[in-house]
Amino acid sequence: MSSFLAATLLPGGSEAVLWGFLQLHPEQKSTALALATLGNTLGGMTSWACGRFLPRWQQLDRLPQMHHLQRWGSPALFFSWLPLVGDALCVAAGWLRLHWLPCCLFMALGKFARYWLVAQAA
Repeated sequence: MSSFLAATLLPGGSEAVLWGFLQLHPEQKSTALALATLGNTLGGMTSWACGRFLPRWQQLDRLPQMHHLQRWGSPALFFSWLPLVGDALCVAAGWLRLHWLPCCLFMALGKFARYWLVAQAA
């Protein structure tokens, strides 16, 4: 739940929750890593869906994330885990009508990499 909420515009520290959980249950590293990645990816896809159903306003074209998405496409969503920028990338990808499957895969890869690093530190 923490990883899902952290991937939306709501504030949250899912990395700290994962780290704390792994301190208490290190034997569940694989399961915790999979669930954190899944939850955070679903949260990112929720943001993508919100962007997908936003009206096509010209003002959104001015967002800095639009330039990166228009240039790099779905692979830019590897960085959707970044604070502040990541949420905007997900919404912008939906608004640009980028196909959901590559967006989801690149989101999941980036989010997995971040959680994997947290799990290794724990």
